[in-house]
Amino acid sequence: MRESAAVSPAAGPASAALPTVARLLELIAAFEGRDVLMLVDLVADRFLWGVPKRISREAPVLILRYEGESLAPGGGANAAANVRALGGRPRPVGFVGDDAEGRALLAALAARDIPIDGVLVRAGWATPTKTRILAGFPSANKQQVVRFDREPETPLGPEDRARLAERVAAGAAGARVAIFSDYGYGAVAPDLVTSVRAALGPDALLLADSRFRLGEYRGLDGATPNEEEAEALAGERLEAAAGALDRAGAALRARLGCRFLLVTRGSRGMSLFEAERRGLHVPVHGSAQVSDVTGAGDTVIGTFALALAAGATPLEATLLANYAGGVVVMKMGTATLDRDELAAAVESDRRPLEEIAWGK
Repeated sequence: MRESAAVSPAAGPASAALPTVARLLELIAAFEGRDVLMLVDLVADRFLWGVPKRISREAPVLILRYEGESLAPGGGANAAANVRALGGRPRPVGFVGDDAEGRALLAALAARDIPIDGVLVRAGWATPTKTRILAGFPSANKQQVVRFDREPETPLGPEDRARLAERVAAGAAGARVAIFSDYGYGAVAPDLVTSVRAALGPDALLLADSRFRLGEYRGLDGATPNEEEAEALAGERLEAAAGALDRAGAALRARLGCRFLLVTRGSRGMSLFEAERRGLHVPVHGSAQVSDVTGAGDTVIGTFALALAAGATPLEATLLANYAGGVVVMKMGTATLDRDELAAAVESDRRPLEEIAWGK
């Protein structure tokens, strides 16, 4: 693997050590065997695909000839699958229902060598399932036509929360990083931060990716919202002009009380905000033309957390998460990547390193 010269510190604060390609490759190699405790909303991602035949005579809808279907770990389960694919040891804690989707999801996790002893099966609870219908001709990429979601209607109660806390305590040994992957289905909640901190110890790093209530989490070390989620929480647009992005990002990080805030911005890359430092902006890896963004946020937080577990700084973890996200959006469906793919991306594209921009 090739080495690269360090990016000039003149691009940012003198105290900021900017990483090299060699350093990022060293961290990727160090992913192996790192434990990550993961409190997650487990989701089954189901895909059905077919080839267009004609327009129906019954209604103005497309008729597809069935070709196949698959089920993959989605939501927080996808974050766990990404950690495992990169060589880490995820320890997912969450719920599935006693239904066909729950059994299939547990089988999919086990097939990926992801431990399922922290996953609780709840009677009468529907496993969250997202079913996507894909259409396209054999020689072209399949495109989503429609998606329908099956969501649990029965809330989790105090007894469920107590069982969850027991699994957290059992899975905490050896982990120095924990993820809260909160999709709003009830297994993950802000009030669990205190018990996770107690189980992992004061030096652990706690990260959250919460779709609807990130502002309710207290005691986190970091968070990874996308730009839309960050804007909703900040109550303003994260505009790049005239330093507005940096001011809003810094204010949001301070409001959350976390040490670092990573905002994913799609084709505009990522922005990292740390305490007592200016904002830092990394251009996107790869092409702005993507194949499928399904589950990209799960890849980002999984890679970010695993990098921190391997000893990365928040900046190094941001760069690796940026590369990982750029790889998976070029794949169809709920995707993961391995360490070889991540290393190849780092070696082939120096731009995210060379064009790091510091905020005003």
